[in-house]
Amino acid sequence: MAAIAAVLLVTGCTPQLAKTVWLDEMDLSSMETGWGSNHVKKSVDRNPLTINGVVFERGVGTHAISKYLVDLKGKGRRFIASVGVDDEVTGKASLEFFVLGDRKILWQSGVMTDTTAALPVDVNIRGIQKLALLVTDGGDNINYDHADWADARFEIRGDTILPALSAPATDSYILTPPPGDAPRINGPSVTGATPGRPFMYKVPITGKRPMTIIAANLPAGLSMDTTTGLITGKVKQEGEYTIDIRARNEAGEAARSLKIVIGTHKLALTPPMGWNSWNNWACAVDQDKVKAAADAMVSNGLIEHGWSYINIDDCWQARGRTKEGELLPNEKFPDIKGLADHVHSLGLKIGIYSSPGPTTCAGYPGSYRYELLDARTWAKWGIDYVKYDWCGYSRVVEDNSLEAYKKPYLVMREALDRIDRDIVYSLCQYGMKDVSTWGAEVGGDLWRTTGDIGDSWNSLSSIGFAQDKNSPYAGPSAWNDPDMLVLGYVGWGANLSPTRLTPDEQYSHISLWSLLAAPLLLGCDMERLDNFTLNLITNDEVIAVNQDVLGKQAVPVVREDGVEIWVKELEDGSTAAGIFYLGNRTNDPVAMFNWDNENTSRKVTVDLTSLGFTGECTVRDLWRQKMVGTFTGSFDTEVPFHGVVLVKITPRE
Repeated sequence: MAAIAAVLLVTGCTPQLAKTVWLDEMDLSSMETGWGSNHVKKSVDRNPLTINGVVFERGVGTHAISKYLVDLKGKGRRFIASVGVDDEVTGKASLEFFVLGDRKILWQSGVMTDTTAALPVDVNIRGIQKLALLVTDGGDNINYDHADWADARFEIRGDTILPALSAPATDSYILTPPPGDAPRINGPSVTGATPGRPFMYKVPITGKRPMTIIAANLPAGLSMDTTTGLITGKVKQEGEYTIDIRARNEAGEAARSLKIVIGTHKLALTPPMGWNSWNNWACAVDQDKVKAAADAMVSNGLIEHGWSYINIDDCWQARGRTKEGELLPNEKFPDIKGLADHVHSLGLKIGIYSSPGPTTCAGYPGSYRYELLDARTWAKWGIDYVKYDWCGYSRVVEDNSLEAYKKPYLVMREALDRIDRDIVYSLCQYGMKDVSTWGAEVGGDLWRTTGDIGDSWNSLSSIGFAQDKNSPYAGPSAWNDPDMLVLGYVGWGANLSPTRLTPDEQYSHISLWSLLAAPLLLGCDMERLDNFTLNLITNDEVIAVNQDVLGKQAVPVVREDGVEIWVKELEDGSTAAGIFYLGNRTNDPVAMFNWDNENTSRKVTVDLTSLGFTGECTVRDLWRQKMVGTFTGSFDTEVPFHGVVLVKITPRE
């Protein structure tokens, strides 16, 4: 029960019992946060709530942009708190607090930084029906915007319960029909490797088993397992090799060509697809959980849709190195080489994590001054992918110049070039110094363009719909990475819960990341994939947009009245288009809340001429995998709130 402080409030001659309800004892499940998780009586990073040196025992730690709507029913009296930037971030945060009631701003803090003392809040909320608490980013970005609602409490009439308001519930709905029994060859139509290094590629094929798979015109040094479709070996000679793949079972036959490109820096010719441990387990990861994720990727059939990487994020390392300086796994990973062998035996690949600094984000040893030795260690273990996270390098970076920011990534690139194994090189430095413009120059295959994503619409939309500035720099072996997928059960620790994204928002998530040619890395518990999530990540027509070999990143061509249309040019001459209904994307604090608790859709007329089509076109709904019709000039569609209609538009000859 909530703690209650009883006082008498007098209205006329009738005394009324009032009570104090603390924010940290309310249901906060509907409180949105721009990054991480909200924490009761703790900061975002789970430290004591501390503002400008003052420690508070009660309150809630959150992160901009943060929104919370409470139904007062006119029975409130006062809202009291102390607010500010938590001391766990230094010199980087700028944010602003608002208290709103019934579509009006009742109080605002002005922009606050980590040097601003805690501001007292004492707001008269008599007669207010709905009250909103808001933290914005201070006008720049949400990076490091750790906010504290310290000692936050409501004084209300004694017979009142304060329910939090959330968006209307939307039942999960499945749009995509299941794969048929006949073979279908999926995945990209190109893959690559370095001459003389181990090659492994699993041809993803859905359909009833048993199935016979054959490949004609394989280059010298490669062979295929005709049961699994796994191609392995080494190719010594540089070049491009086109092989013909056929798959046959009792229900039918399928054929497709696959181009194998052998050359220098020819990895990740399409965006990597797989799983990463951070968004679900964070530092609670261990070897058994990683093995279980790999096993589930096969048993759930994801491997036959092109999902291939099993990536271990931070917290796998021992605290020290050997006397020779080699990295060691900690007690949670008793046999990384054995784990890698198991992953490879399934036809999957495995990734690992490090930092160019002395330490990683979680404080484990980084690769600073051990770059070549670490690269050789990873090659010895059989690693196929490395996420190289800036974090600890901020302690040793020489200055704030662009060259200083490039330097650690060039050093590791040189180390990776000197080993005898292909390792996909993922730069993670959160978009600093416009990394999209130089990520390829330092040898990256992909690079993070943003801070960490969270499982909220604020986080997803603010990251995803701001990627257009990076589109000129995307292409084969050079991918902009807006961070991992936040679907299924996530939690950034031992305690997981379903994503806070609505089903419509999840369709938007996959659609937008596919249009952006972004890496698709799941961050969920792979053993708890429900039918909705599984259907969401196994639509081969949607995945094909992401894996299109042309490598174009989508750009917005319409942005008006809450609707955005993003288009992506495809290799076959068609165009993928995502029609998104974002609602009111505004900096107006009042407009950031759904005061009437409505969940509406929007009828959108798509002007084909604005998308570059002057004649007759066919339109195919990619989620439903069916034709919509043939149109000239325009077509109409209904788009759910925070949802998407994803189509493929093809001009008729």
